[in-house]
Amino acid sequence: MALQNRPLSGVKVVELATFIAAPTCARFLADQGADVIKIETTGGDPVRFAPLAEGRPVLKNENLTFDLENGNKRSMAMNLKNPKCFEVLMKLVGEADIFITNWRPKALEKMGLEYEQLKVKFPKLVYASVTGYGDKGPDKDLPGYDYTAFWARSGMLGSLYDTDGKPANLIPSMGDHTAGMFLAAGVCAALFNAARTGKGEKVSTSLLASAVFTQGTLLQTAQYEMLKYPMQKRNSPNPFNCCYETKDGRWIQQSMPVFAMFPKFAEAMGLEALLTDERFKSETGIVDGGHGPALYDAIAAAYAQFTAAEVAEKLTKADIPFALAQTWGEVLKDEQAWADDIFTELEYPSGKRVAIRNPVKFEDAGLPDYVLSPHVGEHTASIMKDLGYSEGEINELLAAKEIRVTTESYV
Repeated sequence: MALQNRPLSGVKVVELATFIAAPTCARFLADQGADVIKIETTGGDPVRFAPLAEGRPVLKNENLTFDLENGNKRSMAMNLKNPKCFEVLMKLVGEADIFITNWRPKALEKMGLEYEQLKVKFPKLVYASVTGYGDKGPDKDLPGYDYTAFWARSGMLGSLYDTDGKPANLIPSMGDHTAGMFLAAGVCAALFNAARTGKGEKVSTSLLASAVFTQGTLLQTAQYEMLKYPMQKRNSPNPFNCCYETKDGRWIQQSMPVFAMFPKFAEAMGLEALLTDERFKSETGIVDGGHGPALYDAIAAAYAQFTAAEVAEKLTKADIPFALAQTWGEVLKDEQAWADDIFTELEYPSGKRVAIRNPVKFEDAGLPDYVLSPHVGEHTASIMKDLGYSEGEINELLAAKEIRVTTESYV
């Protein structure tokens, strides 16, 4: 299913992974032309069966989540505990440039799929791994999902909420997508080096490491203990970077990291009197002088006088960075997002649906085709034939239910 005339055309990838983080990495490679073979159990990746938990109906041949992570791939479904099926995997890896997995270290060791074992057989192989907590340390074999390893363990959930409320409602896949794209960057670097030197490499990341890096600015700053998170929004060190409620009950996030924007912001919002107030003459005075809450209150009062549309008009005219806190339904109709090809439209049995493209774009290669994800084991037989297996050998494994070939929806 490799896309032609893409940057990674001709690259072969074997993906032995479930859920979202590692498949996100493989999906990026597939979009750029790599031939990605996804290895599933005969039961299929669990993400195939989670529509209700995500607020989607159970519909035949319609799974936007699985398509987002697994479009442009081929699928093989087999029982790797069967020696013949494991042999098939080894033949695939022997032909591959990249091997991607999210199995935990202990499971990889048990199956003989650790990097140290595979690099002896396949010295040019780029081996990519993403886990919850990393490949080393006392917790390397703990199960890790983005809710736990990315959001909670990293300090994000416990720090970035207003103390007037409670920790935010979490949504799946944010941490997975972040870690998956970090892994893709490392894979491409290792692939370049392998082509240049003939030597493979292990590239790894974790949900925890990705979350820590993502928060790097303030997480490092926490060492100085000047700011105490979680905090009340009103006590933010920079009231210009807060989110304020408008007259019509909408929230607008503004961002003024540069104090020099204060005069034009004050003029736009009718707060000129603040410019001559001795309490707000400098950033140091606002923070060290303890006047931040007073400034917050003044800005909040100004916002409360106008509707979101009126504030947007004022701040746009003044060239102040801001954005309306949109709902997902509004984002799906966002004119700028559509203009920049963030979305595309796909035809499903229930009608046309908005699908999300990978955020990285290539100017000359253009946008890749969006081919929907394969059924469970849809390509098992054809891939085995390409590896030299006979019809009899394939049918024997099919009869024993050690492999699966599906041409219909899994629902």
